[in-house]
Amino acid sequence: MREDLLSYVWQYQKFPTSIKTTKGEAVQVVAPGQLNTLAGPDFFNARITIGGQQWAGNVEIHIKASDWYQHRHESDKNYDNVILHVVWEDDISIFRKDNTEIPTLELKEYVSTDLLDSYKNLIQHPPTRFISCEKDISAFPEIHWKFWEERLYIERLEQKAEIIQEHLNQNQNDWERVLFTMLCRSFGTKVNSSFFFDRAQELDFSVVRKLRGDSIVLESLFFGHFGLLAEEDCLEPYHTSLKKEYEYQKQKFSLPHFKEVPAFFGMRPRNFPTIRLSQLARLYHEHESLFQTLMTCNGVAEYRRILKVQTAPFWETHFTFNKVSKQRVKRVSNQFVDLLIINAIVPLKFCYDRHFGTEPSQALIEILRQLSPEKNTVVENFESIGLSSKDAFQTQARIQLYKQYCTQKKCLQCAVGTHLLNQNP
Repeated sequence: MREDLLSYVWQYQKFPTSIKTTKGEAVQVVAPGQLNTLAGPDFFNARITIGGQQWAGNVEIHIKASDWYQHRHESDKNYDNVILHVVWEDDISIFRKDNTEIPTLELKEYVSTDLLDSYKNLIQHPPTRFISCEKDISAFPEIHWKFWEERLYIERLEQKAEIIQEHLNQNQNDWERVLFTMLCRSFGTKVNSSFFFDRAQELDFSVVRKLRGDSIVLESLFFGHFGLLAEEDCLEPYHTSLKKEYEYQKQKFSLPHFKEVPAFFGMRPRNFPTIRLSQLARLYHEHESLFQTLMTCNGVAEYRRILKVQTAPFWETHFTFNKVSKQRVKRVSNQFVDLLIINAIVPLKFCYDRHFGTEPSQALIEILRQLSPEKNTVVENFESIGLSSKDAFQTQARIQLYKQYCTQKKCLQCAVGTHLLNQNP
């Protein structure tokens, strides 16, 4: 038995109308209360008639009644107003601070075996399945998907916003600096994202501001700080000039020294850290106040105009310092710009607008609706069970659904799961 099932049974009243407490008093649920996802009792503001007397207060859910004491609720004032203890098994009586007993409803006397079987089928699935409900998910009405996807995406934004707010607090609300760390993580792509993010946090952003006027000097700073100039026996003149410049700037600004280097193995050449950092240097060279520029953009086309920068000329014939390649302008692609918008710019704009008291959610959703759907394993697996995505808003919502609900078996906190289980009378 799981507590989330008991909460579901109570919330949706999946038991007969004629029920009694463990002391034999008749119980009539006028209102089950509002589900609480934070600290404190599980349901607020319930209205219940017990033994002919109507009560208003909170409801607490436990598998065993003794969990009340295991969780130390008897010493927590947040639980003083609990009017009913709903449990699967009543193994001990529970008392308030004034020694009055809290009425207990034991659910195992009332929940049908059909409902229990349906729940087991919902959360248990063979390893060959992608998600538990993949055989039944098509039964979820199309009209409900719109509202559920919006909620999922806002949840995802909120989670990203918490991380951004942490970095803002650490950096005295320096939005430009936080943008830099977010962009570095995205320019690191999947393989080097953590490395780039950590290294960006170690770089004094005031140095970037001072050197942004010269794109080659800025590139030398990025390459040196991110470990791309560590090779001792490289004879390429461009490498030598960047290294010489970096050593000068390192001494001038007392920059830290690192031994770690970014990864190249398993990456497509266009995502090599050499290419991405050169593009990032050009982006900061071309835009003095990049944060304000991005926050005032009007639509995807304008984002692409700003972000589709290219590398320094040297990289048109190279992917690494030591090997010449076919000449090609290496410009940021539309697909990569879309990832920057999804993972860095929109979450930061969400925080920025909220910081000034506005609710930007719908406008940000519209931005993502203009972007092509992402391509990754989660999205492909949803497509394989009949849930195709037409834009980045839907792919972000489905990534959130998979990571925060499906993999954690939170079926009863999921709109799809509760809909499927509600088909059981």
